[in-house]
Amino acid sequence: MKLKTERLTLEPLGIPHFKTACQYSLNPENAKMMVYLPYESEEEVRAYLVKCEQQWKKDRPEYIEMAILLDGVHIGSVSVDFLDWKGIGELGWILNKDYWGNGYTVEAAKVLVDYCKEKYGLTHYIAHADSENHASVRIMEKLGMKFVEKHGGRKNRISDEIRDEVLYEMNL
Repeated sequence: MKLKTERLTLEPLGIPHFKTACQYSLNPENAKMMVYLPYESEEEVRAYLVKCEQQWKKDRPEYIEMAILLDGVHIGSVSVDFLDWKGIGELGWILNKDYWGNGYTVEAAKVLVDYCKEKYGLTHYIAHADSENHASVRIMEKLGMKFVEKHGGRKNRISDEIRDEVLYEMNL
């Protein structure tokens, strides 16, 4: 299964994306504001990619994650977590830092939202970000998401600091 935009192709994330997934998910600079990244080893990356492939085989997956391809090159991923299958999806994304600032994440997220609306009936989405991750906040706003709240309690994987997090949402 592939989704296409004007510039991008999205396909299910899995083992074929191992090398390029390692490039962004093992890089501390690339993932410094993420909760679950950066990964600590290639084995951890591989295990996650296997889990992604297993989710794609389910009729009702817990989440789906799509590899973002630009001219056939895997540059990141975009995902939806199905929150208890109550019509709410949580959007997430990561992009190789070499491709930041070109609108790829917004473009990929929009096509994934459309796909999930059609295939799974999702019409309500939320997204979280570190409150200082201004790029992710801009992505949420460009998607049409609205600010809901800012709260404490966020711990990024490579920091012991407890940080603030923002929550955005949208209804289609």
